[in-house]
Amino acid sequence: MMCTRRSLHNGREPKQSKTKAFSWKRRSRGAVNGLEVQRAYTPISPGNAEGYFEVLIKCYEAGLMSQYIKTWKKGDTVFWRGPFGGFPYRPNKHGELLMLASGTGLAPMLPILQSITEDEEDETFVTLVCCFPTFDKIYLKPLLQDLARYWNIRIFYVLSQEPSLEQLPWSYQENTYTGRLDEGLMKTIINSCRRRPFVIICGSSAFNEDMSRYLKAAGIEEDSCFVF
Repeated sequence: MMCTRRSLHNGREPKQSKTKAFSWKRRSRGAVNGLEVQRAYTPISPGNAEGYFEVLIKCYEAGLMSQYIKTWKKGDTVFWRGPFGGFPYRPNKHGELLMLASGTGLAPMLPILQSITEDEEDETFVTLVCCFPTFDKIYLKPLLQDLARYWNIRIFYVLSQEPSLEQLPWSYQENTYTGRLDEGLMKTIINSCRRRPFVIICGSSAFNEDMSRYLKAAGIEEDSCFVF
């Protein structure tokens, strides 16, 4: 598939009718110093968006794909393949979803959240836990704040390198934890869920392994989890 470059998502798209959401990956490819590089990215645009998609990309100074992305200019053509795999969401299938996201692992959660909030008949509760180093590293704050206003959506932040909550805006202090998302905090969050949750996890390999271990210790079985 060939697609023009897309900008990052900083707000909400116009409402569209929905029956389901599907978080999936597309793979971008290019060349750096004669080497072909490709990476998979999960679109953050609504699952039923037509004619476009948007992705959340973190660029690394030494990353080959990042070097390629930094060469993009408005009007350039970028090659994409996909979609590949994903999590098929159905309205009201689960009483509550517990989403555990680290960094850009937030991306596949967004189409599902948008599907739930835009479907008046979907009464699924959602608890989203976002893990970032510091407050200023949180992605897409305006979009997340908008989603958190819905009656069935709760969003918590876990900031591993933030020294204290005192310097954070007051609207964040009540739903933010400092340190890491460990086994004790996991049990606290699960116990606060309104129903027994189905868990969706997305982050680094180490993050996914840690979360799976903490969930098992909290009594959440493997068949009640999906790992991107």
